[in-house]
Amino acid sequence: MEDPFLYLMESLGFPESPLLRQILEYLMTPEQAKVAASLPGSVQEVSQKLGMPEEKVREILEDLWKKGLVFPKDFDKRDFFRFARDLVQLHDATLATQQLDLEKDKKYFQLWYDFGRKEFYKGMGELLGSIFLEPIWRVIPASGAIKGMEGVLPCEDIVQIVNSQTHLAVVPCSCRLVKEGVGEPCKYTKEKEVWHCTQFHRGAEYVVKRGSGKPLNKEEALKVLEKAERDGLVHMGPNHSKLTINTICNCCPDCCEFFNFYRYGGIPPEKLTAKSRFEAYVDQERCTGCQTCLERCPFEAVELVRPEGSKKYKARVIPEKCFGCGVCVVGCEKGAMKFRLVRPPEHIPPG
Repeated sequence: MEDPFLYLMESLGFPESPLLRQILEYLMTPEQAKVAASLPGSVQEVSQKLGMPEEKVREILEDLWKKGLVFPKDFDKRDFFRFARDLVQLHDATLATQQLDLEKDKKYFQLWYDFGRKEFYKGMGELLGSIFLEPIWRVIPASGAIKGMEGVLPCEDIVQIVNSQTHLAVVPCSCRLVKEGVGEPCKYTKEKEVWHCTQFHRGAEYVVKRGSGKPLNKEEALKVLEKAERDGLVHMGPNHSKLTINTICNCCPDCCEFFNFYRYGGIPPEKLTAKSRFEAYVDQERCTGCQTCLERCPFEAVELVRPEGSKKYKARVIPEKCFGCGVCVVGCEKGAMKFRLVRPPEHIPPG
């Protein structure tokens, strides 16, 4: 194989991107890229294919797995590997790790920042928007917004989701680390102080075995998710009703790759992300017009209006824009932002 980097770039869908090449070259030597390009396969199969000693192949694959470039079928045996299946997985796995340093790896963060804004977000947004007929992601309502409400399903209750898991962990958010790394920290939270990307089930096993994250108990996981809500982050997970899931992202509109897919790909958010079954509304009697809900709403679903007969401007929810994340409800100190159930259980696919 004359150019293993080009082969890998083609497999990721961006064969002509100089920025993607630089990202791969930052992570791999040409010899390592050659091994990665020979996958999928076992250590023995790669050794035979490349005429390279098994011990050398294993050493390279172990290094690439620690960096998040290749993925073993079995996290303990690590005898059969594949390369990242797409750019989203490559982005998340190589960036969502405690192994990176904000100072030492500045060049790497800058490469992803530039690649995202020039190619990645637009390309992936358009691609995902064209291939999926139904949203692949779903907003999970803030636990603080649905507390005490009737009709809440297990798959939309953060507490029930967490309590159903046997393995839990957390890693730094890949999207917010990139912004931190280029000197544009998140406006909502401080990722370097508190990690927010929660992992469950096989996802948790992966980050713990790889050393990219740290294990959590259920109480610790709930504290991470509660902190995310207070900071104004949106819970997002797979769009199905199963309780066994691999991750819950806690997203902000200024950093999150999904928000950037909407923005740069020119696609409506509901194309990729399903709304929750809830919707916010305003108790006009309690609203003081403080605008906290406007600042917290990630979907620009709140506006200020002056009700008839009122001297003050007050908040109003734009129903068609509301995704039912509940961060406005959690952040309203006056209790003016309310939540109601507006969609049936069938809104969430069984999976």
